[in-house]
Amino acid sequence: MIKATFKHYTLNFKNPSGTSRGILKTKDTWFVILEKDGKTGLGECGMFKGLSIDDRPDFENKLQWTCNNISLGLETLLNELVEFPSIQIGLEMAFKSLESHDGFNLFSSEFTKNQSPIPINGLIWMGDKAFMKQQIKDKLNAGFSCIKMKIGAIDFSSEIELLKSIRQEFSANDIELRVDANGAFSPQEALEKLKRLSHFDLHSIEQPIKQGQWNDMARLCESTPLSIALDEELIGVFSEEKKKALLSSINPQYIILKPTLVGGFKGSEQWIELAEQQHIKWWVTSALESNIGLNAIAQWTYTLNSELPQGLGTGSLFTNNFDSPLVVKNGTLQYENNRDWNTSFLDIKI
Repeated sequence: MIKATFKHYTLNFKNPSGTSRGILKTKDTWFVILEKDGKTGLGECGMFKGLSIDDRPDFENKLQWTCNNISLGLETLLNELVEFPSIQIGLEMAFKSLESHDGFNLFSSEFTKNQSPIPINGLIWMGDKAFMKQQIKDKLNAGFSCIKMKIGAIDFSSEIELLKSIRQEFSANDIELRVDANGAFSPQEALEKLKRLSHFDLHSIEQPIKQGQWNDMARLCESTPLSIALDEELIGVFSEEKKKALLSSINPQYIILKPTLVGGFKGSEQWIELAEQQHIKWWVTSALESNIGLNAIAQWTYTLNSELPQGLGTGSLFTNNFDSPLVVKNGTLQYENNRDWNTSFLDIKI
């Protein structure tokens, strides 16, 4: 007999972090705790307010319903929770955690044996030009060869100047540059802005216009001089038929999978399968989970054998994250299994 409960937890940013949706100072998250035969399983439901499709008034009620009905089993619950992707992934993690020998080694691999790191991009947060340039220098000093810049919050000409100054110092062979617009451009101006951005040998741009504008996005993907990666576009697209329709209609160069936002591991694997059928490339990104969620997402990502740098370097952003074996080193995420976990903040013994 499995007993299930949940706990709310607030992560505090070390530095207020700028996005096109405003400044983030805290991040709410929830943990599902499963108990059976003296063992404990832990999963994170990292619902992202203002972004997740399950940012709804009944979110905690649904979490409570899930705990009350845990005896239905994982597969049945996943089907019942289609509109709550962050609860889906929390359950997937928690059941894996319950089955694992230590509660944290969910997908055993060369990564968890500390034999093989995952290349990741260094994330540059929005701010003034000097702040963003300093972050870039810090990432380069930390050994990153792929950098992702948030754009769309300061004026576009300043962002162009910043990219220009980076490329004057570092060629595309030195640094792979990705930019993320978070839907900041209007459909009318997007193509012209992409043309200007393409002068800087960028790898790709994420979500240049807001999601839900399939025809506009399809036209952009067809005529863009710069590879486009769909990100928010995937949120709230649940059925296999709708996923197929989106990919065939828009035909992007890349999709980006945030498992917490798009249906957990199972939902993400379906996106990957459908994308590969259309020769669309992909990578995985975390969505400001704590180290508990990041750990599971990173371990799962490693098993997919992607050669692209992944977006998994967000664990060091918070003052009250959980001590874990995850370490960012030389532009990679590594699992140093001589380091211990500490989840004492949650009053849970794993």
